[in-house]
Amino acid sequence: MTATIPNLPSLYDPFSTEAKWQKFWEDNQVYKADPNKGGEPYCIVIPPPNVTGSLHMGHAFESALIDTLVRYHRMQGRNTLWLPGTDHASIAVHSMLEKQLKKEGKTRYELGREKFLERAWQWKAESEGTILNQLRRLGVSVDWSRERFTLDEGLSKAVVEAFTRLYEEGLIYRGEYLVNWCPASQSAVSDVEVENQEVNGNLWHFRYPLTDGSGFVEVATTRPETMLGDTAVAVNPNDDRYKHLIGKTLTLPILQREIPIIGDEFVDPTFGTGCVKITPAHDPNDFDMGKRHNLPLINIMNKDGTLNANAGEFQAQDRFVARKNVVSRLEADGFLVKIEDYKHTVPYSDRGKVPIEPLLSTQWFVKIRPLADNTLEFLDQQTSPEFVPQRWTKVYRDWLVKLKDWCISRQLWWGHQIPAWYAISETDGQITDNTPFVVAKSETEAWNKAKSQFGENVKLEQDPDVLDTWFSSGLWPFSTLGWPEQTQDLATYYPTTTLVTGFDIIFFWVARMTMMAGHFTQQMPFQTVYIHGLVLDEKGQKMSKTKGNGIDPLLLIDKYGTDALRYTLIREVAGAGQDIRLEYDRKKDESASVEASRNFANKLWNAARFVMMNLDGQTPQQLGNPVATELSDRWIISRYHQVVKQTTNYIDNYGLGEAAKGLYEFIWGDFCDQYIELVKSRLQADADRVSRRVAQQTLGYILEGILKLLHPLMPHITEEIWQTLTQQPVDSPQTLPLQIYPQVDASLIDQGLEEQFELLIATIRTIRNLRAEADIKPGVKVTANLQTESEKEREILTAGQFYIKDLAKVETLTITDKQENQTVAAKKPQRGLKTIGLIIVAIVFGRLGLAAGNAIDDIPIVGTFFEIVGFGYTAWFVSQNLLTAQARLSLWSRFFPQRELEQPQESENAIAGVIGTIQVLIPLSGVVDIEAVRAKLEKSLSKAEAEVQSLSTRLNNPSFVDRARADVVQGAREALAEAQKQAEILRDRLKGLS
Repeated sequence: MTATIPNLPSLYDPFSTEAKWQKFWEDNQVYKADPNKGGEPYCIVIPPPNVTGSLHMGHAFESALIDTLVRYHRMQGRNTLWLPGTDHASIAVHSMLEKQLKKEGKTRYELGREKFLERAWQWKAESEGTILNQLRRLGVSVDWSRERFTLDEGLSKAVVEAFTRLYEEGLIYRGEYLVNWCPASQSAVSDVEVENQEVNGNLWHFRYPLTDGSGFVEVATTRPETMLGDTAVAVNPNDDRYKHLIGKTLTLPILQREIPIIGDEFVDPTFGTGCVKITPAHDPNDFDMGKRHNLPLINIMNKDGTLNANAGEFQAQDRFVARKNVVSRLEADGFLVKIEDYKHTVPYSDRGKVPIEPLLSTQWFVKIRPLADNTLEFLDQQTSPEFVPQRWTKVYRDWLVKLKDWCISRQLWWGHQIPAWYAISETDGQITDNTPFVVAKSETEAWNKAKSQFGENVKLEQDPDVLDTWFSSGLWPFSTLGWPEQTQDLATYYPTTTLVTGFDIIFFWVARMTMMAGHFTQQMPFQTVYIHGLVLDEKGQKMSKTKGNGIDPLLLIDKYGTDALRYTLIREVAGAGQDIRLEYDRKKDESASVEASRNFANKLWNAARFVMMNLDGQTPQQLGNPVATELSDRWIISRYHQVVKQTTNYIDNYGLGEAAKGLYEFIWGDFCDQYIELVKSRLQADADRVSRRVAQQTLGYILEGILKLLHPLMPHITEEIWQTLTQQPVDSPQTLPLQIYPQVDASLIDQGLEEQFELLIATIRTIRNLRAEADIKPGVKVTANLQTESEKEREILTAGQFYIKDLAKVETLTITDKQENQTVAAKKPQRGLKTIGLIIVAIVFGRLGLAAGNAIDDIPIVGTFFEIVGFGYTAWFVSQNLLTAQARLSLWSRFFPQRELEQPQESENAIAGVIGTIQVLIPLSGVVDIEAVRAKLEKSLSKAEAEVQSLSTRLNNPSFVDRARADVVQGAREALAEAQKQAEILRDRLKGLS
């Protein structure tokens, strides 16, 4: 009975295949983690994308890296959890909704908080589905049953718990402080949400008159409007120019307010005039100086960026309009000295995209030093967490050292509302800076606390502000696992194993998580932080919305398939943490590098089809593991285990790009291009039965191993092939993601054999190339002569001559020593006569020696002595003169020296090539039309020589060399060298045809 042979379709369709397996994996909860399963845990929590977002190339890159790690460790037998989720993106959602309301002619205050939040939840439901479905398109192996959202019930409970604990421990306080204020979003932003941009601005110089009329001091500023809030001018007390003025007062122009001159060593005497205007309510350094000198704090700014009543006649003007008007007024009053062009750094709000305004405000703060110092102890004493690449450890540490108190309140409605309730009955029904409050985990608890403090008639109102998004994100690694409850998930999977994230998020997120985790769990939240680089565009530039140079990953997925994009992104990584560059043609929306990965998928598909058509309907398990005896089988098995070892080592050490490249070279080169070709003749029906069986076993064994090795990188195509190869039942199939990753068997690795086989493959490749160069038709078999002085190389070539003849289409193959060829090349008539003469001389001397020996033998003792000497000399003579070809040639030359040795006759009308120390000669007579080959070579030579002449002329022209761009000149030099080399090769080939 003939076995049914399972097979794959002739063409691979990534789109139907990928959608099928994505649905299968999710429907069957293949990736659902089980804390009761046992085994070493491996856990990654997803860096939660914003619900407002859509998939961009950064998401695709990061997700591909994480999924590769997760799939690999799952197949290594670890108890694996990749936990998905999204972030509520407080500022982004709030800004988007306010823009919608503005188009409708409304404000959030007119709509009311409740209705505003209804809109926000509706937006979340619509937008979150987009980003999660796009993640599904990437084939991520997350446990969707554990999906979390930073505003869900469990995480909200964790946020309240963390806030109340920190407050009760004295690590959260409410106070007046200078914050980074974003007038666009009308909210405080943290230091890490500020992006410094270098701008071309101005430096304005003004005179401030001394109150006693004795003169003036000159100050300089980049923000002239803030002079309306000046409360002092500071000088360095060691500055001889001004120290006599300390204690005197000035009259502030325009507002005519009297302000003191103070001395403070913070002032740099070398900067500007050495006199610095002090505006404590609008500059962080001035704020600190104001506290040291008990200066009043005068705020001149409204929260929308307009000036308030303290600005006098400039009230209600936008800050930048007021800037121009203040300068005009100072100029009119004679106080403007000069205006200089000045390039300086301006802090911008990362969210609002406008210059931030340092603003005095009452906010909620976290005392950061106790948390940061605790985290530094983990780093310095336990090297926890470990950064990959290691260089980011210093960046992370320096950041922790410099951290200041963290402003965590935001004047928004979408987010975690601060769990503080104000006793407004104590301040006329209003929340003021002095309104007493209670912090509680619930409104009921707040009422109970408030009644005990303020009586039964107390009226409460919850703080309208929300917490900084990074506060909830800082709890993400443990809140998503159930904290503050002691869940089984938390006990099993925390601390998590690896955090995969970009370097630009170290300060926003990584440091927040380590500080929170160190305080609340007494552990670092992850063992390793793998910092990846950026995906750069085709010009090597960072992708950004501003530049409009982003590349839509879904567009490339729709064109080439998910596996092709994933594999490309990972393969491009040259080392952990390195940026990658993605080739992209914007006119055609095509990528050559992703197309190459699709071709790789097709190559694997076609190879798998060939293998399955030659297994007689049997699975690798039915065939059994091979016991290799033939050279090619032992070689591919050795190469396979070498690649298993190499890939495992790379992934364990985060060398994902190197792992991808190594698999590509093995699959495409060793397996598809070499081994499959080597065994084709053994798979024929009339081939030796035992040899055919071993070839089938080896093909099945290696193909299944390849699918497992490649699965973490290209999960869909490997699953599709594996299901067919192993003939999984349709109703209840096993699945490749849950198979065990290949394990290396060191006893099957033969490094020497691999090196030998590389020589055979290189020889076959060279013969094939020579055939192509000579236009020898594929069906024509040739004669090939391989010459090498190395006896080891001759042994290798002899052992593999079957493969050389089979794959290179060689009819007659000779493997010789170059020295022996030179001997054979001596003129034939002389060689024959001399050989006869040498034989005659040898006979004569032999007869004389024999006679002498017989005579001596008659003498007692002496005869025996001469026998011993004669035997020893004979042994020495043979070893020195007859054992090797080189020795025989030397002996011959002493008797019959030659004036010259000619090249073998077969080198005429032959084409030659070299592999290391091996020379390959293929005679062309009778194989090709030599004159046609010569004409083709001469035509190519003429073209190359013309190119040499043209480039030489350009490079000898001083005008070109001096005026052209350096890269153009260098390109011309490289092109000339290439043309010269090509011409030299062509001349050598023509010489071989002479």
